[in-house]
Amino acid sequence: MNYWLVKSEPFKYSWDQFVKDKVTFWDGVRNYQARNNLKAMKKGDQVLFYHSNEGLEVVGIATVAKEFYQDPTTPDPNWVVVDLKPLKPFKKPVTLAAMKAEKKLANLSLIRQGRLSVCNVTPEEFNVIMEMGEMK
Repeated sequence: MNYWLVKSEPFKYSWDQFVKDKVTFWDGVRNYQARNNLKAMKKGDQVLFYHSNEGLEVVGIATVAKEFYQDPTTPDPNWVVVDLKPLKPFKKPVTLAAMKAEKKLANLSLIRQGRLSVCNVTPEEFNVIMEMGEMK
């Protein structure tokens, strides 16, 4: 299993809306590294859902429900989406400040490449964030 982090601005697409929708395709990715991360996602991989710009915190866990396919919002074949399904909210959201303060997360892509909207997360980083969110 692989682990990922996706970022969404809550005013555009919040965790609460994601839960109401039950499943969504993750679109709007227009960065090649983020696109390659979408292509690398496999069904069943776990995904941290991060509120960017407002909140700046991991608020829930999702799973990859369907692997990559053509982004239906554009005819450009370079862009893809995956289907994500919410699993559960974090008991305690994990803030960016708390992640930056945690030495075990010093190499976290979210911190090193702050503008990247779809990041890979190591199993160790995932477990640290889960513990910080009181999910373990």
